[in-house]
Amino acid sequence: MLMARYLIGAALIGLLIMAFTWHAPEPQKEKNEMPVPAGSKSIVVGGGCFWCLEGMYEQLKGVSSVESGYAGGSRAGVTYEQVCSGVTGHAEVVKITFDPKVISEGDLLRIFFTTHDPTTLNRQGPDEGEQYRSVIFYETPEEKALAEKVKAEIEHEKIWKDQIVTTIEPLKNYTKAEDYHQNYFEKFENASAVQQMGMNSGYCRVVIEPKVKKFREKFAKLLKNN
Repeated sequence: MLMARYLIGAALIGLLIMAFTWHAPEPQKEKNEMPVPAGSKSIVVGGGCFWCLEGMYEQLKGVSSVESGYAGGSRAGVTYEQVCSGVTGHAEVVKITFDPKVISEGDLLRIFFTTHDPTTLNRQGPDEGEQYRSVIFYETPEEKALAEKVKAEIEHEKIWKDQIVTTIEPLKNYTKAEDYHQNYFEKFENASAVQQMGMNSGYCRVVIEPKVKKFREKFAKLLKNN
């Protein structure tokens, strides 16, 4: 009995030592993660469903990554279901990382104002709620001033007949969206017909695909594959 207890005690001590000294392995990078050029910057904007914006912006020259997420709400660490409830105050957004030597922040904002309807309050097409508001988030006074300048330019040019309701807000509580949201439309385009049936195919075909097609035609000279 004494020997058995000794062996059990020794085993428990060994497990405790392992628990305190074990380190989780470093997370691996996603296969599609591209190196970020030195001097890159990022902006965060929201204009309806983040699948739509991501599917367009990731095609632009100078853009190294587009990440879907949530921003502007009362707390960080939210989930898609919580944001969709409309009570967190977040907007669906994309975080665009870009090389300002290739494409400027101002041009990205000008493109932003032409790739969604900035005159509809808390709504884009079939998507309705505060989480779908038109919004530009800023982190510095310079970014705020630029957003206001570009917005004023668009208003002056009368591109939209109705009043622009895009808000310009300080960036707070940004949270990366769940992995299955990332590169969603790209995954849809590369999926088989059977796989597409389980990927919100109706929304992708009716809402996202026409927007992306129009975007590719309008900004053909700015696309990576041109």
